[in-house]
Amino acid sequence: MTKDQKVVAIQEIKDLLQDAKVVYVADLDGLNAAKSSEFRRQAFKQNIKVKVVKNTLLQKAMEQIDGVDFSEMFETFKGNSALMIAETANAPAKLIKDFRKKEEKPALKSAFVQETFYLGDNNLDALVSIKSREEMIGEIIGLLQSPIQRVVSALQNKSEGTEAQAEEAAPAVEEAPAAETPETPAAEGEAPAAE
Repeated sequence: MTKDQKVVAIQEIKDLLQDAKVVYVADLDGLNAAKSSEFRRQAFKQNIKVKVVKNTLLQKAMEQIDGVDFSEMFETFKGNSALMIAETANAPAKLIKDFRKKEEKPALKSAFVQETFYLGDNNLDALVSIKSREEMIGEIIGLLQSPIQRVVSALQNKSEGTEAQAEEAAPAVEEAPAAETPETPAAEGEAPAAE
């Protein structure tokens, strides 16, 4: 690789990393071309960018990123490395875990998620269990809606109960005049008979 090619490769990696909030580095070594292509296809479907990179170029690109010190990850850059960039915090971890149901690889080398570094494959389960932003928002909305739904339900039940009581009371009022009506003619009929 020429010096110019290295500069271009570093710039491509920097462009991927520049605004990335979720960065994974995985080991795809041992996957044949077909399995590697399948992994990339699944990543594409889940909106995860995957780029196989040279460790030295990845490290140089990370050193040039402002705002984040990726140096904790550098010790894991051995062997083949695949850079994975995603919007959802746990998406790459879920992809790796699902893919490993059939294969030994990929293995997690390191990750930068929610401003925290995770080093080593033993952190994969922890990363899978991280809630995505959308999941967190959904849970918060559910928690906020729950008391409101209870209040609305209670008010609806109370208003239905009031309506039911009013309906029960209304027929009783209607029955009372109807009961008096037959008595009135009978009373009138008795009065003339008494005369």
